[in-house]
Amino acid sequence: MTSDHSHQPRKLFYGWRVLAAAAIMRVLGGGFHVFGFSIFFLPLLRDLGLSRAAGSLVFSLARAEGAVEGPVVGYLLDRFGPRLIMSIGILIVAAGYLLLSTVNSYLSLLLVYLGLISIAYGSTFMHSPIVLANNWFDYRRAFAMSIISASVAVGGAVLTPLLALVVHSQGWRFGAVMIGVIFLVIGFPLTRLIRNNPESLGQAPFHQGAGAGTTGKTTPHNTSDSSARDFSVRRGMRTSAFWILTVGTLLRLAGFSTVMVHFVPILVWKGLDEPAAAYYLSLLALLGIPTHIFMGWLGDRWSRPRVMSLGMASGTVGLIILLYGEGLMLFLFLLLFVAVEAIFSVTWATLGDFFGRRRFATLRGFVIMFTMVGPIIGPVYAGRVYDVAQSYTLPLQFSIIGFALSSLAFWLVRRPEA
Repeated sequence: MTSDHSHQPRKLFYGWRVLAAAAIMRVLGGGFHVFGFSIFFLPLLRDLGLSRAAGSLVFSLARAEGAVEGPVVGYLLDRFGPRLIMSIGILIVAAGYLLLSTVNSYLSLLLVYLGLISIAYGSTFMHSPIVLANNWFDYRRAFAMSIISASVAVGGAVLTPLLALVVHSQGWRFGAVMIGVIFLVIGFPLTRLIRNNPESLGQAPFHQGAGAGTTGKTTPHNTSDSSARDFSVRRGMRTSAFWILTVGTLLRLAGFSTVMVHFVPILVWKGLDEPAAAYYLSLLALLGIPTHIFMGWLGDRWSRPRVMSLGMASGTVGLIILLYGEGLMLFLFLLLFVAVEAIFSVTWATLGDFFGRRRFATLRGFVIMFTMVGPIIGPVYAGRVYDVAQSYTLPLQFSIIGFALSSLAFWLVRRPEA
């Protein structure tokens, strides 16, 4: 006689709901902020009468702000959890975009963008979702993080073209208001679905064979029992692995930020008009969706550092093609360059795999603090070079060298002893 218990449905692992809510948040942030900044770039500069170097400085100062707040936000996330941080942050970012529509000077732009949007965006859309993926998933950690990172590309592919249409037809100020309203109406309710970790619901992190979220045995290759590898912040920062990961990430972000902030201007410099350049930006985001998922899948089955190294090698070749190629060769640049952003999830999965869950957010915050010098300097340098020489050749050459060195660093990094 069959027991009634054998027919009871298995309870859905709540981590998938948390992952879905965090991913939708990233869709909004990716489409309207990460990729959207390039859409705002030229019309905002024209309206306020700013140079490209001045416009790039706003982005770089935001990066500097993110670097300084990285360890602080990491500590707050480890202390209070992502749910509270995301709930407060989304309200601040929404208010910031509504006020952005009213700026009429460089000073007011700096105050609104740095004082509201930038300071809250990182904790809400960048740090918190990755911490949630690390908290809820041991097995398939890279895949879970790839869902989070691919969501940025989904936003770029779906929402950025709509933003471009609005900005080109109604103006960038109307676009800023639209973003603020959407963050309030859609973003804030999503934060109420968030739970900080599986232990808060009596569940365990997702393991191999866990199915509905019960505990199971992990596989040894790229997954680990994170609780058994919980490094303290001090101990983690004393390992060579931490610093090799940090240097490789710094070089990756320096070149990537330079290209992304100036993406539309670079393609205009290469001979495209602004709508065509915006189309290429959306295409890059679209290509990023399957690439993120593939890199996360590969990162759970092969050496994660080697996957990161392969992605940076691909980006190196892509930038060479961008610099020296023409016409349809630019499409090949997109195919290769997309891997640079797609290893985002693998990088943080590697950090979690190396150092565990307990101080992950704080350690990640320090990585961000140390690596932000690249994104701070790179875009401003590129803008300054263009203002003087009307060329992006030298910044792209430096980015190519940085990408190659990053690939080497990731190839050499090894997991520290527990």
